[in-house]
Amino acid sequence: MAAASLIHPTAVVDPAAELDSSVSVGPYAVIGPRVHIGANTSVGAHCVIEGDTTIGEGNQIFQFASLGAQPQDKKYAGEPTRLVIGDRNTVREFCTFNTGTVQDRGETTIGNDNWIMAYVHIAHDCIVGNNTILANNATLAGHVHVDDWAILGGLTGVHQFTHIGAHVMAGFASHISQDVPPFMMVDGNPLAVRGFNMEGLRRRGFTPERLGAVKQMHRLLYRQGLTLEAAKQAIDALKDEMPEAVQDVEHMQSFLAASTRGIAR
Repeated sequence: MAAASLIHPTAVVDPAAELDSSVSVGPYAVIGPRVHIGANTSVGAHCVIEGDTTIGEGNQIFQFASLGAQPQDKKYAGEPTRLVIGDRNTVREFCTFNTGTVQDRGETTIGNDNWIMAYVHIAHDCIVGNNTILANNATLAGHVHVDDWAILGGLTGVHQFTHIGAHVMAGFASHISQDVPPFMMVDGNPLAVRGFNMEGLRRRGFTPERLGAVKQMHRLLYRQGLTLEAAKQAIDALKDEMPEAVQDVEHMQSFLAASTRGIAR
């Protein structure tokens, strides 16, 4: 249990909850019995954290967030499922993150160093990686995967079972109902691929050679009129042509091979 001086006297913290002594809890917050919170995490006023929820270290959870409530799935019948949040995440006002369902992995997972802005909803069984930005009112339906360094603009909606690749940038109010390959920039309703995320990749230290490989993969997928299978074969050839970008090419290949909803094209 956190030190009493760090828990506001109006907060309701179940005695069975496990809070590091450095955790702070604001006024009128409610924390349930199966909640575990790591060191140096702060919980704002009026937050509700319930269910089987584990939160790591150094997170900042702003007022009125609701974390760990049961999934919004009509099939849910009270089975034991979880929400797991990593370290150093910022969770702004009125966010709602639900636990998983037994129809999937039984766990909703959020990684480390994410910047999650107000009113974001992360539904059951989602997996959010590390270093992502989810702007205000971005909404993830159930079973969505968002890979590392992805950015979703405000009011973006993501259809269930959709996979958003690493380093993707989605513009304001995008409607994402198909998988978005790594490195791409998308927006609109219907969704369109506008280019690749050159500036974001530069900021993350991609060399000119790696940027060149990403540019070529974008051209093969979206600018040369190739079928998807032909584009996959041409992308495979890049491993010999651009050896310094083999990992990026392989990352794209594995994403395309695993896609179940088809890719945004």
